[in-house]
Amino acid sequence: MKHLLIALIFPILFGTAPSTKVIADVEWNTDYETVLKRAKKQDKNILVYFTGSDWCGPCKMLKKDLFETSEFKEIAKNYELLYIDIPRNNDLLTPEQLKHNMDLMAKYNKKGVFPNLKILDSKGREKGALHGYSMNGDTQHHIKFLKKYTD
Repeated sequence: MKHLLIALIFPILFGTAPSTKVIADVEWNTDYETVLKRAKKQDKNILVYFTGSDWCGPCKMLKKDLFETSEFKEIAKNYELLYIDIPRNNDLLTPEQLKHNMDLMAKYNKKGVFPNLKILDSKGREKGALHGYSMNGDTQHHIKFLKKYTD
């Protein structure tokens, strides 16, 4: 219990936030440099997910319809995952994380489209993109897109 309390209080005292986000048992990293290093080391592509977690309806549906499926969980093993949130409620992120995310928006999501999936190689070069979600529950288009970059 003592260790749990320390783990919860430490980020508050020192202004750091966890560098991961768990969605449906899949761990997404929130730090670009960490993901890039891991991708290089493991020779994997990077899946970047741009979301507006507290306001984007299609993002919420994509999370439910795609990210919570066993098929996605299998595909995710082939990627390093990067979660970039641009919430309306800026209190959901530290100022540092918000700046980090906005910098990545300027680089990889210039049009500000949500949801937006980007595939990067291990050097940070864009290989593919898929944006939007029709909210009809048909995720096969997304699955095909993700599988395309796992070979």
